[in-house]
Amino acid sequence: MEQSVYSIGLNPYLPILLILVFGLALGLGVSGASLFLGPKKPNSHKLEVYECGLPVTSSAENRFSIKFYLTAILFILFDIETIFMYLWATAFDYLGWFGIVEVGLFLATLAIGYIYVIRRGALRWD
Repeated sequence: MEQSVYSIGLNPYLPILLILVFGLALGLGVSGASLFLGPKKPNSHKLEVYECGLPVTSSAENRFSIKFYLTAILFILFDIETIFMYLWATAFDYLGWFGIVEVGLFLATLAIGYIYVIRRGALRWD
């Protein structure tokens, strides 16, 4: 008669726990070995701030313009809306007229938002 693993009392989450413990031990072990065995020769050149391979031109206290963040957020927003358009296009036959009306409302909302962004000057660089 065959016994299952669960009938002899082993927890079904035990393999997952073992993998997590092994992964944590391996990661900490390799990091510790690197810390103790790696070369330690700090100098002024190694301790300088590294900025994309270019020499540092200003201090770290300088702030970026809000236009940078606004442009990034708008890019993400319009990118997500493009993904919705792709999903609608793949289900076009299934949705019928209901889908056409919904996408029309979606595109109208998108156009209103785009016009608002342009009028506010968010896409203009000073």
